[in-house]
Amino acid sequence: MQKQYAINEIFYSLQGEGIRAGCPSIFVRFSGCNQRCTMETQGFNCDTNSAAGRLMIAEEVLKEIVNCEGSCKWLVLTGGEPTLQIDSDLFQCLRTAGYRMAIETNGTLPLQQSFDWVTVSPKTAEANIKQRRADEVKYVRNYGQPIPQTTVEASHKLISPAFNGSIIEPRVLEWCIELVKRNPDWQLSVQQHKVWHIK
Repeated sequence: MQKQYAINEIFYSLQGEGIRAGCPSIFVRFSGCNQRCTMETQGFNCDTNSAAGRLMIAEEVLKEIVNCEGSCKWLVLTGGEPTLQIDSDLFQCLRTAGYRMAIETNGTLPLQQSFDWVTVSPKTAEANIKQRRADEVKYVRNYGQPIPQTTVEASHKLISPAFNGSIIEPRVLEWCIELVKRNPDWQLSVQQHKVWHIK
């Protein structure tokens, strides 16, 4: 029996945050996560419903990707937490079809495949981070939270202001701007897709 993957949704849009913001991409959002982000634990609430989804085999995932937008060759594998499900079979199925792959992970599990772009967005203590290399490391920050002492080696270090739904409080944005100004090896990365009103 072929392995099935729990997929929340597959859709075509623009990357809304990070260094690749504005790039057309097909998003494959996996169901399930090994973390629970709440205001009490992280200083912000998770904005993704990672519980819902449907079971699909690799060929069905690929077919839906192709039907989604045939000319775009960039995939963003996200979640939830995609490393809970991605294996060599799915990876090779997508790679053989000619796709370049970015992954957005919380870093609690080491990557087993070689991705074209890696974003680590920690939501836990640094001691729990297992993926220590990335193209970009991105931390969500709410008002009053300090600059991270990251253990991830990355070309780009990003601070992302926490949103309340589709709204960002002015004081949160101002706080994050000041964090970056005081720590110039970091950059500001706002979730622009929420400003653009797209997925």
